[in-house]
Amino acid sequence: MGDTFPRGGTAIAGLATFGIGEMPGFTSMELTAQAALLAVRDAGLTLPEVDALFICQPDDFFSGLSFAEYLGLQPRYTDNNRTGGSAFMSHIAVAAMMLDAGYIDCALIAYGSNQRSNGGKLATRISSNQWDAPYAPLFPLTSYALATARHMHEFGTTREDLAAVALSARAWANTNPEAFAKGPLTLEDCLSARMVSTPISVRDCCLVTDGAAAIVLTRTTRARDLAKRVVPVLGAAAATWWNSIAQAPDVTVTAASESGARAMAMAGVVPRDIRTAQLYDAFTINTILFLEDLGFCPKGEGGRFVSSGAIAPGGSLPVNTNGGGLSCCHPGMYGLFAVIEAARQIRGEAANQLADVDVALAHGNGGTLSSQATVVLGSPATL
Repeated sequence: MGDTFPRGGTAIAGLATFGIGEMPGFTSMELTAQAALLAVRDAGLTLPEVDALFICQPDDFFSGLSFAEYLGLQPRYTDNNRTGGSAFMSHIAVAAMMLDAGYIDCALIAYGSNQRSNGGKLATRISSNQWDAPYAPLFPLTSYALATARHMHEFGTTREDLAAVALSARAWANTNPEAFAKGPLTLEDCLSARMVSTPISVRDCCLVTDGAAAIVLTRTTRARDLAKRVVPVLGAAAATWWNSIAQAPDVTVTAASESGARAMAMAGVVPRDIRTAQLYDAFTINTILFLEDLGFCPKGEGGRFVSSGAIAPGGSLPVNTNGGGLSCCHPGMYGLFAVIEAARQIRGEAANQLADVDVALAHGNGGTLSSQATVVLGSPATL
């Protein structure tokens, strides 16, 4: 059965971030609500006009209910998808089809976490999976280390290649006022960094920050009459191939190869049409894997692609132009921040604004390379 999607029928009408970095004194829901209110205001709408809520909080399994209560809304539909950092791209797919069907009129998609100020850490011990637990792996680091080691073994990827991802992210962050991690970062800094789960060092790991993000999605015909430049959703797809990476038949290939191909087909684009890609970089290997799986370079060539400077400022494919999860922010889940950076580039509002952005891709990752979801956004010229 083929994919059907309302290409360009829905659009991001409002967006906002709030509290990126450190925001002590705020709960995760308080951060989320602030971003939500700002996004609704950015769209030129009012809160009562929102009739659908999509959320995935790190510390509240009933966050869909909590969010509605906190905002004082009684939405027609609430979604609390818990696929991790990819959840928000999946939210866009669901909301777009519900809007197209006339089931809802205005969707608010939001996320927030006080992970840093609440003392959160990047790693815990896996205890829930009976097959993994006896080996006491770190969650999620060891799973990504496994994928990294295999990629190195199979394709000759080097730690210098991994470092190129971190260095590129820092170069973008250094000119983004919103980014949390700034300052000099050298190849030697990366290569000499403390190992966390070999071959992943601390420089291969994302940040632990606070922060919140929100977008407002509505039908494009309505969005055209609102406050900001319309950002149509051209395609959105998700794919899940496993939960534990121990169940993966090949740890060097992810379901991004499926979600990306489907989202681009819906959008009617191919990789060379995409001006910028915002990729979920929880670890440096993510960027390399997703560049390959999304078709920006052949499988096994990702390391050499990033080391060529292609994804850095001035490169042929600007990636994570806000600094990504490695240097801008990573409050538990990064997916919605990738969407917002892609939309800002199309709006012409990004800190590191690129010229002539008509098509931008945002890709989310959840679990241990488990859930993958891809969104392709366009400018009004793409309709």
